[in-house]
Amino acid sequence: MTESPGTTHPRLPARRGGGSGTWWSKAVLRAVEEAAYGVQELRKGRTLARAGAVGAITVTDGRAVAAVADGHDAFTVEVTVPVLGDGDAAAFSELVAAESGRIGALLTGQLPHAFVEAVEEAGVELLPYGGELGSACTCEAWLDPCPHALAVLTQLAWLIQADPFVLTHLRGLSRERVLRDLHRLTASAASNASLTGESPGDSSASAASGDDLDDLAVAEDAAARAARLLQREDPFAEV
Repeated sequence: MTESPGTTHPRLPARRGGGSGTWWSKAVLRAVEEAAYGVQELRKGRTLARAGAVGAITVTDGRAVAAVADGHDAFTVEVTVPVLGDGDAAAFSELVAAESGRIGALLTGQLPHAFVEAVEEAGVELLPYGGELGSACTCEAWLDPCPHALAVLTQLAWLIQADPFVLTHLRGLSRERVLRDLHRLTASAASNASLTGESPGDSSASAASGDDLDDLAVAEDAAARAARLLQREDPFAEV
């Protein structure tokens, strides 16, 4: 499987505690809490995250890298999440295509609970648990994850709150790959319908992925508008 290009997310500014977050960002934060060695380390990681001590985060398939400032020092952190195997990745794309509106939800920053349940029922692990979160830091602390890694993981949860594609990218499914796979599924469904003499409406795959998936440009435009609105409303409020 070819690795997708990395996506760099700009440094988040310092912020105060506050909002409640989304259900999926809370699930990611629970995994971060499970991964932490103790309360003291978790608190320091959260403090660094809220202070804006984490630099730009680059997300690639299965990992994220960022610099973290701590006093007069700065450390490089890499956190890792297992990527989905080819079979699970294909199942994920098929489940997105199975119902009209799912790709639109993802593109506008939503992760429907019913969709994640369907993914889990298919045996695909999308949301991580604590034991899956790996890390390495140049601070060389014996703790794994150290507070610097916990700070990066906390900010990743904030990014995932606003854009679920950050989560899928960590699982090996970048935004571009998901859209490409959906386009291929749509083209394949249309080709099969043509070979069997069915109209597009006769094929369940085409019905599920017809206009919504064919007109990805419209969905992308909606996602851009939603992102602008989210930025005005400070999507990185406390989660």
